[in-house]
Amino acid sequence: MDCEPEELQFLGMFGIYQEAAKILAGWRRLFGQIAGALVLPLSFLFFAHIAISHHLFTTIDRDEIDLDVSPPGSASESYALNRLASDWSSFLLFKGFYLLALLVLALLSTAAVVYSVASIYTARRDLTFRKVLAVVPRVWRRLMSTFLWAFLILFALHSLAVAVFIAIILGSGDESIAGPLLVIFVLIPLYVVALVYISVVWHLASVLSVLEDARGLEAMRRSRLLIKGKLLLACIIFVKLNLCFGLVEWGFRLLLAKWSSNGAGLSLLLSLVLLLLLGLVILFALAVQTVVYFVCKSYHHESIDKTSLADHLEAYMGEYVPLKSQDVQMEQLHV
Repeated sequence: MDCEPEELQFLGMFGIYQEAAKILAGWRRLFGQIAGALVLPLSFLFFAHIAISHHLFTTIDRDEIDLDVSPPGSASESYALNRLASDWSSFLLFKGFYLLALLVLALLSTAAVVYSVASIYTARRDLTFRKVLAVVPRVWRRLMSTFLWAFLILFALHSLAVAVFIAIILGSGDESIAGPLLVIFVLIPLYVVALVYISVVWHLASVLSVLEDARGLEAMRRSRLLIKGKLLLACIIFVKLNLCFGLVEWGFRLLLAKWSSNGAGLSLLLSLVLLLLLGLVILFALAVQTVVYFVCKSYHHESIDKTSLADHLEAYMGEYVPLKSQDVQMEQLHV
């Protein structure tokens, strides 16, 4: 990074974007290899999930129509039921495989990019793709622990939101509009704010799990403290990057719906462009969240000594030694 550690706290949104872009451009060969090995397969898996789910749901809808028009007790009804059961079994099996593969690739991609950006921050010149791949398997268990706790917290949030929604609707009565208005203007905004906040804390905790001696709930707790003072900035960045992700997804869904009318050749070409674009968005987002970590550390005057961090990152290459926060961060700087 071009900025000194104590200057990182003054970076705004565009400054963070610029730092992340400089890192990716300056080490484009390394990040190109990471993208080809991990990020692009992750993007392809996401698009494949959309395409296969679209196909399976189209088949399920067709079988449900056949079931509706089949006479009760007839052979055609039995055949339609068997096909419907087979379709749902195929969908559930595919969904399970997709979620497992998505989790593995997402954690490996996060570990690779965070480790690489942190190594570049320490001004290492011997960083290679082979070294990054050697480190990734030693880090992903820590990320898995943090992910599981984040998943439990998000599951609790969703469950609470559903329970409150049902209670409000049932308690408002059929004629009253107070319940729907309360849901629209109070419950939904609170739910969105809580969802964004937990997601931002989780993403920063993922970086923290790689660079400090913390995992799971402890990483989430440290992340929540670290994000203070930069919460609004981090939330805006998170929303904007997810908006970009959503726009690429929407473009692929639109392309999928018009596949036959566009022609196979043009559709494949556009799919490839969207695939590369999605991979770039994911890679850039991972680099950005790592830069946000350093910005937050600088804001709290917890400057990271580059030599100490380099030693700890190098420890991943040998016998696994978890990073200790007291080793990573220096004493509070007095300004």
